[in-house]
Amino acid sequence: MIYLDASVLVAAVVDIEPFHAPCARLLLGNEPKAICSHALAETFSTLTGGRLSLRLPPAAAAQLIEVSILPRVTFIEPTPGEVFNAMKETEARGIRGGAIYDYLHLAAARNGRAEILYTLNLSHFRSFHRAGDPEVRLP
Repeated sequence: MIYLDASVLVAAVVDIEPFHAPCARLLLGNEPKAICSHALAETFSTLTGGRLSLRLPPAAAAQLIEVSILPRVTFIEPTPGEVFNAMKETEARGIRGGAIYDYLHLAAARNGRAEILYTLNLSHFRSFHRAGDPEVRLP
């Protein structure tokens, strides 16, 4: 199984994104894919928040997620205890502030036994990746 973070989900559904083609291939491919629910929130935020040259209305972003992403993924949802354990690991991994959101993707992928975590933000993950974590790759 592979794990897709929000950066990959956004690029997969927005054809003007530079990594659209490889991200869309991952999302549409036959390999089992997993995400956690906060990836949906991050995707929605990006689609509606104006980081892209387009700014979708909330209803359109929700529909795009519902049609293009939800049917193609399974969810790995960390328990509150797993989230708290991830928080307790942050100091040893050098994680502060907003980096917790990326780290929660890695923790979810690890807990779900994903082999590879795909992201467009390699540097975010490389700083706190450790032996035993899923491999982190660009699409």
